[in-house]
Amino acid sequence: MDNNLQDFSLDYFSLTGKVAIVTGGNTGLGQGYAVALAKAGADLFIVTYDDAWAETKELIENEGRRAEFLQGDLTDRSFVKQVVTTCIEIYGKIDILVNNAGTIRRAPLLEYKPEDWDAVMEINLNSVYFLSQEVAKVMVEQKSGKIINIGSMLSFQGGKFIPPYTASKHAVAGITKSFANELAEYGIQINAIAPGYVATANTAPIRADEKRNAEILSRIPANRWAAPKDLMGIVVFLSSRASDYMNGHMLVVDGGWLAR
Repeated sequence: MDNNLQDFSLDYFSLTGKVAIVTGGNTGLGQGYAVALAKAGADLFIVTYDDAWAETKELIENEGRRAEFLQGDLTDRSFVKQVVTTCIEIYGKIDILVNNAGTIRRAPLLEYKPEDWDAVMEINLNSVYFLSQEVAKVMVEQKSGKIINIGSMLSFQGGKFIPPYTASKHAVAGITKSFANELAEYGIQINAIAPGYVATANTAPIRADEKRNAEILSRIPANRWAAPKDLMGIVVFLSSRASDYMNGHMLVVDGGWLAR
């Protein structure tokens, strides 16, 4: 056992020379994750569903890092393979994958449409599995890598009006553990982040509902919604050498919501 404590330094958190794929990295939390990785030294390959990436590109390049973008549909299996091959063509390797892209559709359980179930499961679960599988093939050859999945408070709770979202986020916790069990021997770590309530464009309607907003804040010991910057440090940690002995874990960043 290596007991030389002097070997540890803040360089363990550096991502200099690393290449990171972030899905949905042009907005909201995904943008925060991408900028955080750039600040730590990584170059970015960002997968988006639309072409609204000018702001994210500028933020990353302002950190002196490179940002490349690929637009497409992660529910398309051929596009998933294209993500990996294109990143390799550009950068020659993949050190980090952040599976951030996701969606949510709300309706009462008895009225929930099959097509809405399928749409949520395709992006929140199936794309995570298939992209992680393709990236893992690269990382196994490299004998190193970090895969970071994005869970939710609904990885632990049931919620209402969002059955496929809840099912998908529970499943993300499961495949995080499953991948970790198989890939740890190759020097690869797979962990997940479970954000609490975060102030983004997607949650603006909830925050605008005075009654619902008050209910949420009453449950959060921190007494505030998270900002995207509250999640930036954790993605750097999970992407860095500092987390090399953490595997198959879901880190909750929720202001104390689950502890209440």
